Amino acid sequence: MERAQRKRVSSGITRLDSLLGDLSIGDNVLWYEGEGSLCSAFCVQFIRASLAARKPTVYVSFDRSPKNVVACLGSLAENQDFTLLDCFTNGKGDRSEVFARFYEKDGAQWPYQVIRVNDPASPAQVAEAIYGLHAGMRGDTRYIMDSLTGMQDLWGGEEPVLKFYARTCPRLYELDTIAYWIIEKNAHSARLKANINKIAQVAVDLSVKNGRPSLRILKAEERQSRHLNEPQPFTCEGQEVVFEQPRLLPGSFDLGARIRGVRTSQNISQKELAERTGLTPSSISQVEKNQIFPSLPALFRMAESLSVPVGTFFTGQAELPREGVFPAGAGIGVRFTRQARSVVTGEQLLPSGLPGAGVDGCLVRLPPGARLQGHFFQHRGEEVGCVLVGCLRVHLNGQSREIGPGDAVYLRRETPELWENTGETAAELFWVRIG
Repeated sequence: MERAQRKRVSSGITRLDSLLGDLSIGDNVLWYEGEGSLCSAFCVQFIRASLAARKPTVYVSFDRSPKNVVACLGSLAENQDFTLLDCFTNGKGDRSEVFARFYEKDGAQWPYQVIRVNDPASPAQVAEAIYGLHAGMRGDTRYIMDSLTGMQDLWGGEEPVLKFYARTCPRLYELDTIAYWIIEKNAHSARLKANINKIAQVAVDLSVKNGRPSLRILKAEERQSRHLNEPQPFTCEGQEVVFEQPRLLPGSFDLGARIRGVRTSQNISQKELAERTGLTPSSISQVEKNQIFPSLPALFRMAESLSVPVGTFFTGQAELPREGVFPAGAGIGVRFTRQARSVVTGEQLLPSGLPGAGVDGCLVRLPPGARLQGHFFQHRGEEVGCVLVGCLRVHLNGQSREIGPGDAVYLRRETPELWENTGETAAELFWVRIG
């Protein structure tokens, strides 16, 4: 399949996306690691972005114990879309009780999804575990293979590793996955590295020179990257990767300020925009300061998340009339509460920043069977709504009321405890916040 037809995906690091030209579904990405365990931060950001997009993510660990992996990932390891495939405990861990104690916790209270491979010394059993797990997953799946070096130590040589890699990469490509393959660059022969490079779609080298870490893109198949083999200095701040600031755009153009202006006009935080786009708050901050420039896919995701045309970031918004007719699509996305965002959808009916507007009108939609604990918004003033389509049940002041088309709800001090769509079709309300 041509890359143009394959879905592009963020690595979780905006500057890396820009340097590389994004990841694509099907990519096998080699990470050559030197001293300093630099790859860990890149993996964490990839895992974070994948889980934010609700993509199944599998960490296959040969080198690190389950306890070490979950400690490194923190709350990410508790995500329901994350699975740890443990090839360490019965492999390099030598079935030691020290590592097996991790599994003694009551499974009913265990927040992690961990599968222990019985015989990871068998490449066939490892492959069977990977594909068996994949069969139960939906959509494009993400893998972290940690590591080829650990496989070689356990399997006793390069040939089993090369055979496993040569068989697994094409299959993962066809299964619509993205796989990170970690390898210690000084622990393998030139022959093995040449062969695995030939199969991979992307290869990245991490190194430290004079105490300064840098990244080089060695291979970027079907991409027109201008940065091949160029050292890109970076630092790791905790688990965040920060690249050195490139030259700013010439003249008075300030892309970061324009993105920040649209975001703040909608009262959206950097963290919230990061969650919507699959980026990190640190990346959003760096983009707004012009320390890094977003890739085109990341820029389009920002525009979509902020409900504005992407051209807004380059031309600014035209001066808005104070009154009159505003066509459909003139408004912006609605800032629902965090809990409501997973249940309801909607859009404002007026453009952002309308001069002198004392009201805020929007459409709110609840799909069939939707059930929302609490209200759509943080309630700070008077609100009135009217059901346009569908049947709803609203719980207010301890009472439950059925409402349908034409029925109105007025809120002054009260906040609904529960909204339910009791019908078989989507329900829609016209909702106005005053003041």
